[in-house]
Amino acid sequence: MLQESEIQQRFNLVQQAIGQATQACTPGAPAQLKDAIDKLDRQSGMAQEVLQSHDQARIVKCVDDLEMLGDEAKRVCGTVAAQVPPELKEAVVAVHDQLSDLKHKLH
Repeated sequence: MLQESEIQQRFNLVQQAIGQATQACTPGAPAQLKDAIDKLDRQSGMAQEVLQSHDQARIVKCVDDLEMLGDEAKRVCGTVAAQVPPELKEAVVAVHDQLSDLKHKLH
């Protein structure tokens, strides 16, 4: 199990990756992908409060939920791959990888 400081550091990396995905989401990006990234962004904002709670069960559930949203964004990205700029695809994969890694380290 990760220490609280490690969880916070890893979560900061997740938030940075989400920020990069948000910035890479150009006006021409598919609406379904924009929605998935927006959900990730909103949920990650709420997750900061959960991290401050120091409740391990809530933190794990929150990261699991975020990882499911990351899976969805990656799936959508693959479905509409022809319409997704390479930098946006890279950002979505980075978000997914960061969340997946954090989830596996918490379990």
